[in-house]
Amino acid sequence: MFEKTGQLPDKHLAVAILALLAFGWIMSFSASLGHFDSYSYFFKQSIYISIGLMLAFTCLKIPLYFFKKHAKWFFIFALVCLALVFLPEPIGRTVNGSTRWINFIFFKFQPSEMMKIAMILYMADFLVRQEKDVKKPWMGLVKTLIIIFSADVLILLEMDLGAAIIISLTALVMLFAAGVYLAQLTFVSSSLFSIVGIWLYVDGLNGGVRWQRLTQFWQTDLWVNNSEKVYQTKQALIGIARGDWTGVGLGNGIQKYTKLPEPHTDMIFSIIGEETGIIGMLFVIFTFGFIMLKGFKIAKGALKQKRKYSSYVGFGICTWLSLQFSVNIAMNLGLIPPKGFPLPLISYGGSSMIFVLIALGILLRIDMENRCEYSKQKNYV
Repeated sequence: MFEKTGQLPDKHLAVAILALLAFGWIMSFSASLGHFDSYSYFFKQSIYISIGLMLAFTCLKIPLYFFKKHAKWFFIFALVCLALVFLPEPIGRTVNGSTRWINFIFFKFQPSEMMKIAMILYMADFLVRQEKDVKKPWMGLVKTLIIIFSADVLILLEMDLGAAIIISLTALVMLFAAGVYLAQLTFVSSSLFSIVGIWLYVDGLNGGVRWQRLTQFWQTDLWVNNSEKVYQTKQALIGIARGDWTGVGLGNGIQKYTKLPEPHTDMIFSIIGEETGIIGMLFVIFTFGFIMLKGFKIAKGALKQKRKYSSYVGFGICTWLSLQFSVNIAMNLGLIPPKGFPLPLISYGGSSMIFVLIALGILLRIDMENRCEYSKQKNYV
């Protein structure tokens, strides 16, 4: 399974990842100070990061053809784990009406995070195989939608709409990037967006809550709106405004104390803005942007070498992380309604942190294989 490439990981990319990881480690501890057991959060996050780094280092030694060979089994295993959360306690775990976790006593595992990387690995393999059969494009698109919906149905039953959206969009963007079923995909996507738009408009005419949730974040009277739906957004914006350019100082933020819900997970970017100011926020944005630009360049490099599986995997990983990063920041800035999207490499969380690091380890492996002599890449895909 393990195979040396004769290459070391890209040092600039590795340093950027580790720098953002260290910054997030410090900020997640600071953001958790509003809890009585903040040191428990700190030690748990340290363990999660350590496990993630060990697994990422392991991925550096595993060639991509191993993931391609076993992609189907990774996907099936992820589906089984998604189904296991519905078992009664102590196996399944329900929090605030959402059933998303498998209870390992010391660790609450969230299978939807595993499905994000499992979907990318399997979809890349599916696209490579499907390119050989282009005579029935509609049938290929139907197969693709079945793969996506098989995961989405279980995730939606867990009441995790955010993860379902990220997984679906990532898979569809991979399909678009591969250049297959473009006409069919355009037709289906346009029809779907039109149906959703009409449904939301009719819902608004009938006084439905979905239209209100979608539109109230762009209303000019946001600050006089006392609805609970915008409370989280208000507190996040107050924190960012308090930070100004340089912030109030690490650990000196006040929004994390009872005012801002989920300050160490979904809303950690507002804590970064409050305590480190615009400078800290720009550091996060530019560092992550550098990582993603390098990642897309790696995927493009693999495609130039006709290693389509590696290219699709790299593109899928970068698409997933870019979507999640952009949505989290937009949520903190009040541009979209709050939803459960952790900030990659920054937010507190075991499953999310571990699988993000695994994904970045795979991305670094793709780059290492890109830089090998092409004549020696007999097992590279």
